[in-house]
Amino acid sequence: MGLFVVGVLVIMHLAGGLTEGTKRPELWDSNTLYALALSGAALVHFNVAHRSLMQDNRNTLLVLGTLLLHLIAVWGTMRFGIHQGWSGGLLVMVLPHALAPLVLSVLLGRRAGLFAATYVTLLGAVVFLPVNRLTFLAASALVGFLAVLVTRKVRRRYRLFIGGCYIGLGTAIFSALLALTEGGQKQFDWELVSVPLMIGIFTSMVAGGLLPVLESIFGITTDITWLELADLNHPLMRRLSIEAPGTYHHSLVVANLAEAAAEAIGASATMCRVCSYFHDIGKLNKPEYFIENMDPADNPHDGLTARMSALVLIAHVKDGVDIAIKHNLNGKIIDVIEQHHGTSLAWYFYRQALDQKAEVLRLVQQDKANEDDVPQVSEEVFRYPGPKPQFKEAAIVSLADVVESASRTLEKPNASRIESAVDELVMSRLIDGQLDDCDLTIADLAKVKATFVKTLISMMHSRIKYQARETAANREETVLPVAEGKVVPMDAGRLLTDRDPPTSSGRPSRKRPAKGSGVA
Repeated sequence: MGLFVVGVLVIMHLAGGLTEGTKRPELWDSNTLYALALSGAALVHFNVAHRSLMQDNRNTLLVLGTLLLHLIAVWGTMRFGIHQGWSGGLLVMVLPHALAPLVLSVLLGRRAGLFAATYVTLLGAVVFLPVNRLTFLAASALVGFLAVLVTRKVRRRYRLFIGGCYIGLGTAIFSALLALTEGGQKQFDWELVSVPLMIGIFTSMVAGGLLPVLESIFGITTDITWLELADLNHPLMRRLSIEAPGTYHHSLVVANLAEAAAEAIGASATMCRVCSYFHDIGKLNKPEYFIENMDPADNPHDGLTARMSALVLIAHVKDGVDIAIKHNLNGKIIDVIEQHHGTSLAWYFYRQALDQKAEVLRLVQQDKANEDDVPQVSEEVFRYPGPKPQFKEAAIVSLADVVESASRTLEKPNASRIESAVDELVMSRLIDGQLDDCDLTIADLAKVKATFVKTLISMMHSRIKYQARETAANREETVLPVAEGKVVPMDAGRLLTDRDPPTSSGRPSRKRPAKGSGVA
């Protein structure tokens, strides 16, 4: 943080000597004091309003470093503009005011973008002495907040370019109006519109180029990158669709459930979708041991003890982490794979082990078995290794996973049964402490449950039962005598009409042909 303050003062000193008529700020004068005060205010604001970001030093470095990078870019552009002979309002309007707000809005969210837009405006008005402060305040605030507005849903890289067009257009209009109010119609020329427009577009292109670099350095994944990762043609997804088709379909449904729930509570929907795709890739090692891929006529668990079956199932978490690391998957995906079962209990096999133990104890009481044959059943052996979900998205995928699996066991699912099952499953996870380490609130859980119910109802709705069409093999043929002793087959299975009502025997009635029709 101290380096941030020093950086601001250095940029201020450099900017003060850009023009001959501007005196460089002294080591200690009123402008320096203003810069120190605003830098301190920025640090206090960041500490209070963005406490969650400050918990990671990388995020702090990213935010403060981006502010300094923005000020350096403004200084460089201002130096170029002065050499080009630009002055007054035009010199202010060609500065890249949108750079830091754009970058931080996409990387860390719009709240971080608003923080950047506020303090690059306030600091810039003090640091850049060669320009009019009021003009700089108005232009920087307008462009900065406009940049945050256009990044509301940036899920494709071309959206940044479109956002840059809007920013450039807004800047150009403001520049033209400013010129008209300051110097009248005579002062208006094409540069007042075209240059700010091009600067807005160019700034968005620079921001788009910086994003992959900053993502890699600071370990951040934007929605743009998540959507690029949501490719079902990934080699692991292709393997899953071929080797474990049941798990593949399960993952797609979990993705739909998790994405809808994440949108309802403001979590990262794209992250939930991608992590859901890969959360069960550990089942690729032994797909036939999982019920969604199992042959009903050949259950491999029939030859295993309950404890061994549980170990096989539990191992898919570790196997999934190993496969994900081997394929260089995103770190958040690996976290979700590791956390999506938490420390929950493999209940079916734990219950089976208890039943087996009870049966052996009964045999011991009947002197048909020895006490040494009684198996030791420990709950810890049947629990997943964890850890529990550590963030919202991991918790959502965990809940979506168990809800989707359990929903397949419902007989004649309707809204009431689905709602009851979802509520019971979520509450059981909550009571078991599986949601203790994530930041989901009770209000969030209520929204998640409601979204699960709505999505499952839409996926499991009943359809109209259509009557089977009769085939030629099922049709009855009747014959009617015709003239000259010939017969003509007649389809008795044709559709009944008002003219052909059924008789009490269920067969369609036959009206006598009219006279003169040629039928005897």
